[in-house]
Amino acid sequence: MSETATAPAATGFKREIKLFDAVMLVAGSMIGSGIFIVSADIGRSVGSAGYLLLVWGLTGLMTLAGALSYGELTSLMPRAGGQYVYLRESYGPLVAFLYGWTLFLVIQSGTIAAVAVAFARFTGVLVPWFSEETILLDLGFFQFTSVQLLAIASIILLTLVNQQGVRNGTIIQNIFGSTKIIALFALLGFGLLLGTNAEVMDLNFSNLWDAQSVVLDKETGAITRTTLSGWALMVGIGTAMIGSLFSSDAWNNIGFSGDEIVNPKRTIVLSMAIGTGLVTILYILINVVYLAILPLQGDPAGIDVLSRGIQFASNDRVGTAVAEMIGGAPATIAIAILIMISTFGCNNGVILSAPRVYYAMAKDGLFFPRMARLNKNGVPGAALAIQCVWASLLCLSGRYSDLLDYVIFAVLLFYILTIAGIFVLRRTMPDAPRPYKAIGYPVLPALYIIMASFICTILLIYKPDYSWPGLILVGVGVPVYFLFGKRFRKIED
Repeated sequence: MSETATAPAATGFKREIKLFDAVMLVAGSMIGSGIFIVSADIGRSVGSAGYLLLVWGLTGLMTLAGALSYGELTSLMPRAGGQYVYLRESYGPLVAFLYGWTLFLVIQSGTIAAVAVAFARFTGVLVPWFSEETILLDLGFFQFTSVQLLAIASIILLTLVNQQGVRNGTIIQNIFGSTKIIALFALLGFGLLLGTNAEVMDLNFSNLWDAQSVVLDKETGAITRTTLSGWALMVGIGTAMIGSLFSSDAWNNIGFSGDEIVNPKRTIVLSMAIGTGLVTILYILINVVYLAILPLQGDPAGIDVLSRGIQFASNDRVGTAVAEMIGGAPATIAIAILIMISTFGCNNGVILSAPRVYYAMAKDGLFFPRMARLNKNGVPGAALAIQCVWASLLCLSGRYSDLLDYVIFAVLLFYILTIAGIFVLRRTMPDAPRPYKAIGYPVLPALYIIMASFICTILLIYKPDYSWPGLILVGVGVPVYFLFGKRFRKIED
């Protein structure tokens, strides 16, 4: 039987995600709040317009290389669970469990919490009551704010929408995904037409490659600028890419929903290629607009957005600072609405996709059996509910942003293992049908592995506070696997 938009897959999932839906899931999950914020930290790490754009360009190259390579795995195994399934077939259940364990504990749930709080914070621009200074409950050791309230409410709302079926989730994603892409192009147009500052452009682009790191002493307010060259410059670029890589992450989430996609062997690959390409171009152009309106270098004690520059934009909100330069308060409100749309749509995509991994793990007897059940609407309702509870708790913990920093290393580690799985499966499954083969194999997959491994090495050496805890978090999953793996299977039996 041919796959149609309404025909159920053998697993009980409904195939309702078409190409446009899939592209919106890819792009919508990638575009959150990062593009409006992380350029400030990148600017402090590399200190010049040329290297700022290079960081975003390298991130785009790395993301595209990963997506075009990853596509071979999605066409080989277009099933619910995505990356979990690829790791299981390449290396066995332990490595696959470690990925799912980390995904549930921090990567996806932590991302949901962080993006929900970003949504709530920017809502405060329109409704000032939503502020971290509006404390609803104060127990001394714990404070519950209106921002946390709205963040949790948004997670619950999106979870309830996705409980009603994958079609509802994709409708939300299509509306918000396409709206924010259109709005980003509008920001590009208005920025270039109304905000371009010739003096700022001359300042930024006359010293394109004068790299320097900037460190702010929070106690004294003093800044230290250090010229970068050679190995120090490579380290600066590697650490700067942390923010841009996370802003470009979630490009692979569409693979989690393989059993719900119409013609998945074609659609998943195309959607990842189109979605990542579109977002990469948008990100680079947005940063060109930033550099055309605000000076890269700035003073943290500056009295206005122009003097603070990109490096020291208030709360790192570069997008808001640019909007203020373009059109004052009305433009600031407009960009706040854009970021609200962006974060809401981003969270919908993540909330929709991740439970498919927990479903696949439970089907293998490696997670709570209840997560392997689909509700009457053909979606993993229990997995959605448990994810909602855990992400909401992370909103309350106040530690989710730290956990996200800690897991950067683990995220890249699993991407490296997944792309390396292409080489493994070419050897162990040489005759399996591959409707799509990785473009540029073996060079392009190897390029991704080399680039990601370099960043991991930089993180281990120069960011031990972030990389080692992430690695330990993954390692803790090993005893969990051996302690609870058999119990899950017994419960299932």
